[in-house]
Amino acid sequence: IEEHIRAISEIRDIMSAMKNLALTETHKLTRAFSAQQRVVHNFEAAASDLLRFHPELSLEVSGTNVYLVIGSERGFCGDYNGALLSALDRHCQAVGERDPFVVIVGRKLSARVAGERRAVVALDGPSVAEEVQPALTQLMDRLKELQHQRQLHQGLVLTVVYHEAGRDEIIIRPLQPGRPSMEAPPPFTYPPFLNLTPAAFLTDWIDLYLLALLHEVFYGALMAENRARLQHLQGALERIDRDTEEMRLRRNMLRQEEITEEIEVIMLSAEGKRVVLKRERSR
Repeated sequence: IEEHIRAISEIRDIMSAMKNLALTETHKLTRAFSAQQRVVHNFEAAASDLLRFHPELSLEVSGTNVYLVIGSERGFCGDYNGALLSALDRHCQAVGERDPFVVIVGRKLSARVAGERRAVVALDGPSVAEEVQPALTQLMDRLKELQHQRQLHQGLVLTVVYHEAGRDEIIIRPLQPGRPSMEAPPPFTYPPFLNLTPAAFLTDWIDLYLLALLHEVFYGALMAENRARLQHLQGALERIDRDTEEMRLRRNMLRQEEITEEIEVIMLSAEGKRVVLKRERSR
C-alpha cells in the first residue's frame, strides 16, 4: 500500500503540472481569442459599409463542401473527440451526405478515426497559441493538394465542426461571409473611398476575412480543448485524492492490526516467561 501511495502521488504531481499548463494556456488564448474576434468584427463592418452602397455585389461562395473537424491534439479531454464525431454523423444524416469530404485536425482525433473511410485528410493540430498560424498554413497547403488530387475544378467551401469556447456545445457552420441586413439605415452618408474597384476589393476581402475567421475558430477550439482538459484533470485529481485517502485509512488500519498482533505476541511471550519462572521456583 505504501508503494501504491507513492506511485499515485507521483502521478498526481504530473497531472497537477499538466493542469497548471492548461490553465496558463487558457489565459493566453483568452486574450488572443478576444483580439481575433475584434478583427473579424472589423472585417464584417467594412463589408457591411461597402455592400450598403453596392448591393449589386455578391458574397455567394460555391464549390465542393469539405467538413473541417477540429479535435484535440493532446489527451486528457474526456469525450471531447467522440462528441465531435457523433455531431458530424448526425449532421451528415440530416442533410443526406453519405460520403463527405472530411479533414481531421488534431492528433488524438486522427488516431481515433484512423483507417475509417470518412477521414480524407488528417493533420496535426496546434498545442499552443503560437502553433495556430503554422497549422493553418499546413491546412491550406493540404486543401490545395486535395483539390488537385480529386480534380475539383470548383472551389472548396469549408464547414467547420468544433467546440466553441465559452459554450458547452458543438458548432457546425459553413465558413461563408453573411450578407448584412439592409433594413437599418447606413451609418455613413457617402460610400467608402476605395483605391480598387468595389468588385476587386470584395474579392480580396473574402480571402482575408476567411483567414481571419479561421484564426478565430482555431483559437476558440484550442481554448475549448484546454478548458475540457482542465475540467477532466480536476475530476481526475479529486478521484486520486479520494483513493489516496482511502488507502491511507487502510494502511493505518493494517498498522493498528500489526501493532495489536505485536502486543499480543509480547504479552504471550511475557506470560510464557512467568510460567517458566514459576516452574523453576517450584522445583
